[in-house]
Amino acid sequence: MTALPGIGALPYGVFSTADDPHRRTGVALGDQIIDLPAAVRRLDPSLAAAVAGPTLDALLAAGPATWSALRASLITWVTDEAHRELLPLVPAADAVMHLPFTVADYVDFYASEQHATNLGRILRPGQEPLTPNWKHLPIGYHGRAGTVVVSGTDIVRPSGQRPGGVFGATQRLDIEAELGFVVGTPSTLGQPVPLTAFDQHVFGVCLVNDWSARDIQAFEYVPLGPFLGKSFATSVSPWIVPLAALDHARVAPPVREVPLAPYLDDEKAEPWGLDVRLEVRLNGHVVSSPLFAGMYWTGAQMLAHLTVNGASLRTGDLFASGTISGGSPGSLIELSWNGREPLRLPDGSTRSFLEDGDEVVISATAPGPDGTPILLGEVRGRVTPAAL
Repeated sequence: MTALPGIGALPYGVFSTADDPHRRTGVALGDQIIDLPAAVRRLDPSLAAAVAGPTLDALLAAGPATWSALRASLITWVTDEAHRELLPLVPAADAVMHLPFTVADYVDFYASEQHATNLGRILRPGQEPLTPNWKHLPIGYHGRAGTVVVSGTDIVRPSGQRPGGVFGATQRLDIEAELGFVVGTPSTLGQPVPLTAFDQHVFGVCLVNDWSARDIQAFEYVPLGPFLGKSFATSVSPWIVPLAALDHARVAPPVREVPLAPYLDDEKAEPWGLDVRLEVRLNGHVVSSPLFAGMYWTGAQMLAHLTVNGASLRTGDLFASGTISGGSPGSLIELSWNGREPLRLPDGSTRSFLEDGDEVVISATAPGPDGTPILLGEVRGRVTPAAL
């Protein structure tokens, strides 16, 4: 059964039904979805423009004042019996979920010290696992916005050149369990976004599986970094959980061992570490439970670094944390130690990397009011054979 975010989250998505195939915005409420345009027309027409259209783009662009007003209204509508009776509800089981917003740009970071250390030990044995710049800045790369797909989309095994220049389908298809940040309010070209403005620009979070072809990536990444090994598909959850829903999940990030440049120094700033707990299932079996709370770099620092050179933000920009490996690894290359220690599943099978037909489901929870956990939904994908 699909994991739906709970009432504490009140996340936004885009759905359709067989009876009404046009795409519209919605809010998850238990095992139902609030038809948001219909609810607003009935209860608060002043918000109609922000929730209209086949995507969340208008809401993202509307900015923090509208985000706050809409969430306050939703909380009233779902907690007040008289209002709740007026809500147009659709069974979630009857809904088809769609990519919730138009992805403008996509940036992937490398923010987990545990993940970066593990990969350093795997790929550069006998050397210092972290590169000299790692604790000075959040390392990242630009991905392909056009290959970001909604949860449930099949993932075609990619082909490319593997070590030695051998062309063929990847033999080392991997996952990366990540947390994504969705930008709403744009910024001006030439004007960096400071740490203190993070929640003025970022609308909310989603779950991300940034699929990776490790062998293709290994052959191509020197000297310019990831390209075909990463650009074939990035899956995102269909529900965007607003930052306001994560107020009770905010925690201090780990102590930084290297003094930070002023634009990244958050020692005296409001903390933007997040106590988000993920679960990774492979063919129904739990194989890892990564923790986001210990990430070395926060979302606010990632955004500050992304824009410090004057790069502007656009509505719909997506940036992700990179593999989360605190607590337990969020990728198979770590879980199998690059294939040297295959992972044994409860059904008796083993995996070093993904096989055709494998399905990966990443879900997550975070603390909500009164310690009650909220669900962040899930992102799932099934591997299908290569096209070439």
